[in-house]
Amino acid sequence: MILGWKKRYYEILKDFKYSEKMDKTAAIHLDSILKKSGIEKKIIEIVKGKTVLIIGSGPSLSSAIPILKKYKKIVKIAADSAVKPLVENGIIPEIIVTDLDGDRNTLKKIGKTNSIFVVHAHGDNVEKLELVKKFKNCIGTTQTIPVGKINNFGGFTDGDRGVFLANHFHAKKVILFGMDFGKQIGKFSETKGSERKIKLKKLKKGEDLLKWLSTFTKLELFTTSKSIKGFKKISYKELDIIIT
Repeated sequence: MILGWKKRYYEILKDFKYSEKMDKTAAIHLDSILKKSGIEKKIIEIVKGKTVLIIGSGPSLSSAIPILKKYKKIVKIAADSAVKPLVENGIIPEIIVTDLDGDRNTLKKIGKTNSIFVVHAHGDNVEKLELVKKFKNCIGTTQTIPVGKINNFGGFTDGDRGVFLANHFHAKKVILFGMDFGKQIGKFSETKGSERKIKLKKLKKGEDLLKWLSTFTKLELFTTSKSIKGFKKISYKELDIIIT
């Protein structure tokens, strides 16, 4: 685990009243489902030394999609709630970071492609984990102590876990799209009104973790979305310069 992660994890448990025991149970269950594979080596080949576009489902995703279409050969890591609108626009991410809350049919469809799924096990999604059997390429993660084949790269929400993943596998640059940490929730996240408060709280925690990561990572960090401390805010017009 990343040095200092345990402290952040216990803060998450306290802030959201989660159960460490349930997180461990979920990790053990996912470990029992997944087969041994060389997928981590594939991720290294895809990510190491590259510019990586991390895509969330925030309000700015709508304007970002036409831009993302132009960068077909650039590595894309997508949070699962962003996958459906991306796929509907002909964009297939190389890596999908998910706790399986996204559109189930879309995930199953993409699961048959060469896209790599990084599935996160936590106390609230144990019953959904069987879905990983539908994925051609899949590894597992946890936010507690790693067990068996299950890793802990750091991160909390799907979006920020994508950045922590890029950090772990030594990407060169990260550029955020549709990652608008703030008081607006993107339409693609399909958040119910009753879940709005907890969703905003999760986004705030994800933003705080990215600020923390920015203090020690070797990644070059950029965002086309809402400004975030530690990330250089850039416009779409500057992308060609940053990506090359």
